Amino acid sequence: MNTAEAIDTSAIHRRLAGHFADGWETRYVRGKLRIDPLYIAAEQVFRDNRLPLLDIGCGMGLLGMYLDEHGQRRDYLGVDNDPRKIASATAIVARHYPNMRFMQADAGSLPEFAGNVALLDALHYMPYPLQATVLEAAAARVAPGGILMIRNCLRDRSWRYHATMLEEKILHWTGWMRASGHRFPSREEIVGPLQGHGLSVELSPLWGRTPYNSYLVVARRAR
Repeated sequence: MNTAEAIDTSAIHRRLAGHFADGWETRYVRGKLRIDPLYIAAEQVFRDNRLPLLDIGCGMGLLGMYLDEHGQRRDYLGVDNDPRKIASATAIVARHYPNMRFMQADAGSLPEFAGNVALLDALHYMPYPLQATVLEAAAARVAPGGILMIRNCLRDRSWRYHATMLEEKILHWTGWMRASGHRFPSREEIVGPLQGHGLSVELSPLWGRTPYNSYLVVARRAR
């Protein structure tokens, strides 16, 4: 990365963090953008694809904002069941990102949609039967030529898995994440339903500088 790119990235991070008035939200966004490799990966995955994006479990909409700031403006719909985060995101996009909109809904009641889909760090908050349902619903909403991007911890016996479990308990204790369930899926439980819906699936570690057992799943539908 050259100096100009570093300065541009730094400016984007400051701008995104500055959108959030709440001190905790600002610190959270700064930390995520500095440490978590998710957003760089998402920018690369969706770079050459301008289909609309459905973000399931969108939180405060940081994914859509990040992509927009990197020149990837597209229609974006964020869905989350936390009214606090939806309210925060809606206030920001009204001022800065007119192509983005949000709705409060459970992952089991997704709106009609066709395009790209993101499901980031959300599956493990759902009970097992709902995980399979949401995976199938997400896959069904991937349009021809579209992409389904999933990031989640996978259930295995690694030390990273146990570190992830600890972090999730802390997030629940602080109240940042209201869901109390932590049923992490296995590799097969994610890949199987997607392939069953005709998607080609690639799975790779996405650890970055974190200790967490995070994996990136990129599933594509042929044109």
